[in-house]
Amino acid sequence: MQKITVIGAGNGGMTAAYHLAKNGHEVCIYDSPNFPKQIEAIKAKGGIEAVATLYDCEMILPGFSNIALATTDIKEAMEFSNIYVMICPSFAQEILFSQMLPHIKDGAKVILMPGNYGGLVLNKMIKESDKKDIDITFVDAISIPWACRIVDEARISIMGLKEFIPVSIFPKKNRTAELEHIISEILPIKIEILENPIVAGLENINFGGHPLLTTLNIGILENFDGKFNYYKDCCSKATANAAAKMDIERLSVGKALGLNLRTELEAMNALYACDETSVYDFNRKSTTHEKINSAPNSSKARYITEDVPYLLVPCFELAKACGIEVPIVRSCITIASAYNDDDYFTSGRTLKKMGFDKCTKEEILEFLA
Repeated sequence: MQKITVIGAGNGGMTAAYHLAKNGHEVCIYDSPNFPKQIEAIKAKGGIEAVATLYDCEMILPGFSNIALATTDIKEAMEFSNIYVMICPSFAQEILFSQMLPHIKDGAKVILMPGNYGGLVLNKMIKESDKKDIDITFVDAISIPWACRIVDEARISIMGLKEFIPVSIFPKKNRTAELEHIISEILPIKIEILENPIVAGLENINFGGHPLLTTLNIGILENFDGKFNYYKDCCSKATANAAAKMDIERLSVGKALGLNLRTELEAMNALYACDETSVYDFNRKSTTHEKINSAPNSSKARYITEDVPYLLVPCFELAKACGIEVPIVRSCITIASAYNDDDYFTSGRTLKKMGFDKCTKEEILEFLA
């Protein structure tokens, strides 16, 4: 068993801390002093509860897990372990890592869930810091293992669990059998090792499902306060068709980079042990996703503010580096930028922020290898 520090006490972080502790690991959970609510509740209760039912639906993995340490002191959290599971919005990765940097030690392992190219960004931060010579391993997961929500203070619900989780290991020289064993021991489901963090970013299944469907349905989502089952009610045959076209653009970027990517449908069927023939059918029939009776109610929701700048923008930038067009991806970024008075083409996760400023396709691939 391992000592593990979970960075972030949102839906995923709380669930990670609960499930890792349930599996016998000694767990610390950290969140910023600006967001102490869940940390204080965990301290008071001694741990985290997972409920058995929610909205008249049966949840999985109910029970109570003791948490060894809940803290808003980053130094204390960093000293607890040398393994860090970061589960936070992508826009918070750099903020949190800058707080972690003064305390991080040689040999640390940072697991980002989801990665969204974060391993490359944080590696660049290390190389530009006074700790540039220490050896840090970044593990980018395509997503989190759970479909989950916070119910109340120190209480969560777990609707479902993926069959496995694809991850990348960077730098590649650190990919050893011993490290793969440690990651397998930590994560509560099987892992699949991907070639590099770009594959992990392009294989995030939120790419097609979240930003485009939210952008296309935003009027009704805002006007009716998101009171829908997102996966059933926002995916029509027409929107699923548009998402399938955007998926072809993602696959074309992968092909140009010499990467073998799953289609969105292949990924969803594999991750959730389904056998549907279309994304539309998957969204209508998934027993895991039918339990999630809420949808984004604003253009400021993470399905746009995270998935557009941190999934679509990197794909668009990689497409430019490869000399190919991705018009639906570009359109979705443009519309989302207009919704939120932002320019996600520049504020999003660009190649420059990953350390690939003015790099050619060949130079990017050489660096990753």
